[in-house]
Amino acid sequence: MSLAVLKSRALSGMQAPQVNVEAHLANGLPSFTIVGLPDTEVKESRERVRAALQNGGFDMPSRRITVNLAPADLPKESGRFDLPIALGILAASGQIPGDQLGHYEFAGELSLSGQLRPIRGALAMTLAMLRDGGERAFIVPQDNADEAALVAQARILPAGSLLQVCAHFAARDPQARLAAHRPALPEPVVSYPDLSDVKGQHQAKRALEVAAAGGHSVLLIGPPGAGKTMLAARLRGLLPPMTDEEALEAAAVQSLGSGFSVANWRVRPFRSPHHTASGVALVGGGNVPRPGEISLAHCGILFLDELPEFDKRVLEVLRQPLESGQITISRAARQSDFPARFQLIAAMNPCPCGFLGHPSGRCRCSPDTVLRYQSRISGPLLDRIDMQIEVAAMAPEALSATTGEATSTQIAIRVAQAFQRQLKRQDKVNQRLCGQEIDQYCRPDKAGEQLLRAAMLRLHWSARAYHRILKVARTIADLAAEQSIAAHHIAEAIQYRRALREP
Repeated sequence: MSLAVLKSRALSGMQAPQVNVEAHLANGLPSFTIVGLPDTEVKESRERVRAALQNGGFDMPSRRITVNLAPADLPKESGRFDLPIALGILAASGQIPGDQLGHYEFAGELSLSGQLRPIRGALAMTLAMLRDGGERAFIVPQDNADEAALVAQARILPAGSLLQVCAHFAARDPQARLAAHRPALPEPVVSYPDLSDVKGQHQAKRALEVAAAGGHSVLLIGPPGAGKTMLAARLRGLLPPMTDEEALEAAAVQSLGSGFSVANWRVRPFRSPHHTASGVALVGGGNVPRPGEISLAHCGILFLDELPEFDKRVLEVLRQPLESGQITISRAARQSDFPARFQLIAAMNPCPCGFLGHPSGRCRCSPDTVLRYQSRISGPLLDRIDMQIEVAAMAPEALSATTGEATSTQIAIRVAQAFQRQLKRQDKVNQRLCGQEIDQYCRPDKAGEQLLRAAMLRLHWSARAYHRILKVARTIADLAAEQSIAAHHIAEAIQYRRALREP
């Protein structure tokens, strides 16, 4: 046989389209050509494959070798095609049987010795294979086995080297073949910082409880040392457990980025980029688009400390993902979609020195300086943040108080109960309600509607702010296990939408 066809996967954002790896041997001067829009990493596989075959004891055919990666208009990148290219050459030259290759998909980078190295995006490729029917087994490097096998319905065959894969197809005894892998997934035991460590700040703690229950975004505003970062770091311990779908989606995004560890299975992401991060680092991008911080925080928390210190153009890229829950990265040759359903927690000082409104009266910032500092956060972005909370400076007696504070475990129980009420009523968290769903599920009583209308007229809020207050009020009612939204729920929600302090 001079032609062999194998199946593999490319990566295009969260999608992993199928790729046919066609290896053909023809008479003529010895050559090795790869076609089908390969990038530099794929072109370099010629040398890796040649060395791996020779070091594995196979013959490198002295013929004209052509490898086609179809479809031809789909860009191919990374070393994941090394394994199917090597197997295609061996099958086309008759060194391994090729009659069973069509029942498998392959991905793996080869070292010069023939060992298989881990690849990026193994979980995303496994999910795509399952959506396409999932009839084939997937042969992956040993180091990717736990990650790929998180898709319970997929048949994952891990291998450590090219020789092991070849032995699998040459073996007559089924016992000598690669065995399906099932990871041992212990229940996640993660020790989060406890909210009881934060003294005082009862309004901010209550706001975090509401935010955790409804998936709302929060801006914490206060002087240095008031506890803003401590509060944000403890929000993750209040969130409800991840569902199976959320865990798979978050893990798939992680596998496309810096890699995913099974130890983080069902642990909500917490991303805290430095304020020097660029727009591409935040939303993703590159010649081959990869997820940025907002996608790596999918189903978790994105914490932006010192919010005004971020470049203003960088902050503006958050506006669309906060509304839609996804980000589309467009390039001349491709377009990639990444999920970005994250919970934004931001912290900032009220002025450059940080002490505007402090009881000590230490602030010496001029009104123009304060206004210029606060204007780094645009009105449209601020309008999309559900809750804006003042974290006041702590009095010495509050810091030394020994009275018991509510623990994260106690608050998390109330949050989980409110979360279940939302799922039972509308099958989604309150923050994701839109359009007619808000009219259906967030309608206040007459007194609440009058109160909200008065606040709108006095504070000149937008229609977006109106809807966000209704959704926060719905969460407050859910925490109280009340079916209707009353005036006191609206009043509390209005308190959580505070404007920046005027100089």
